[in-house]
Parts: sequence; structure tokens; C-alpha cells
Amino acid sequence: MINGTTKLLDLDGLAVERVERLQDGTRRVHLATADETARACPACGVFANRVKGPATTRPRDLPYGERGLEFVWLKRRWWCSEASCPRKSFTEQTGQVPAGARLTTRLRVTAGRRVRDAGSTVVQAARDLRLSWPTVMDAFRIAAAKVTAEPLPEVEVLGVDETRRGCTRWEQDPDTGKWKLTRDRRHTGFVDALGTGGLLGQVEGRTAADVLTWLSTTELTWRKNIRYAAIDMSATYRAAVRTGLPDPPTGS
Repeated sequence: MINGTTKLLDLDGLAVERVERLQDGTRRVHLATADETARACPACGVFANRVKGPATTRPRDLPYGERGLEFVWLKRRWWCSEASCPRKSFTEQTGQVPAGARLTTRLRVTAGRRVRDAGSTVVQAARDLRLSWPTVMDAFRIAAAKVTAEPLPEVEVLGVDETRRGCTRWEQDPDTGKWKLTRDRRHTGFVDALGTGGLLGQVEGRTAADVLTWLSTTELTWRKNIRYAAIDMSATYRAAVRTGLPDPPTGS
């Protein structure tokens, strides 16, 4: 069942049976299951031996060429062989195409990494991979969680600075005629200013309390390693790092 086209596609557990070209130039790839473990019940792990019937799925994958590929996977639905298993039936699945998945695993992973590692925006990644914005954003959240779960790298020079999201908005009080600030979406970013750690964290706001809140989430040993703080002329940030770090660093 494995042939040159299957190897070219490189979707583990799936084999290419045939490829047809549609009138619009799209290539429709007909797939078959090539992994015996696909008939193992996902609930109990017992291999099934009775077919319930056929099932068809059309998972989307990475773009190929200008026209792309359209997948049609004709798989089987099985009766679970284990009498005590609560899962009476199930459809075949593979690591690249889990049950009920509309996207291959590698397409979803690629979408998240485009934003996390390649500096692409969510909009651009969605356009390049022909996905929706929510799909790419969900993939990015999963990819980013793997990074944020890792411990922070050791930092000797901590950079602290503010960033404004959007425009400041003012509104005039109809009674007094005075203008008041209704929106000032400022964020504070923390970076490894000397090493390769990049962005370490970001919080909403730019007060000393905002800085101290983020610092309190880090390990004491990590804070003790900081020798310098790179900040602007903000007295707020200077007070925050002097309070939040065990050994007040030299500011610059």
C-alpha cells in the first residue's frame, strides 16, 4: 500500500491510493489507513475485529503549490471488541489526524509556530496557511503555552519599558467641560537586555504595583541574579525595581 506518493506526502499512518485533478486544478488525494494501531479502541486499547461501516473525513493539511491538495480519507468505523468498554464504537484515527479533527496535526503546529517563532502576525499566518484567524490564534496559544511554562532564563540585565496599545482616548465632561482620560492602554514589558532571553513577560499597566506584581511571580534566586536594570528616566520603574529586587541593581 505504501508507494512513492505516500512517501512524498509523509503523513504517518496514511497511504495514498490515488490522486485526481479537478476542473479548477485542485488535486484530490484519496487516502487509506496504513497503520494497524488505528483500529485500537481509544478508550480501552483493545484491537477491534468487527467493522461497523465506512466513514469519510476531509482533513486540511499544509498548502502544496498554488492549487493545494484536497484530502479524502475513506476509513472504517469499528465495533469495540471489549464487552466492558463504555466506548461501543469508534472511527480510525492517527497521530496526524485525530478523531474529529478538521486539520492535520502538523498544520495546526505550523500555524502556532509561524506566530511564536517566525514573527508572523496571526492575520498573515492565517492568510498563508489558508486558515481562519481564530484557528491560528488557538494554535498560537497552545504553542506559546509550551514556552511560558518553561522557567525563565537567567538574566543579568533586566530591561523594563512601557508600550502603548492603541490610541489614548479623552472625553469631555458635559457638565464641567473638562477633559478626562478614559483610556490609556499602557503595558510594561520585561526583557533580557543583554542576553538572548528576549521578552520575559508583559503586564497591563505601568505603575510600580504592576511591576512588583510581575516580579513577585519569579523565583527569588532568579531575581538575585539580576545585576543591572535598564530603564528610562521613570521614577516609577526605579522605585519598583529597588523595592522588588533583593539586591537593588544599578540602573541605567
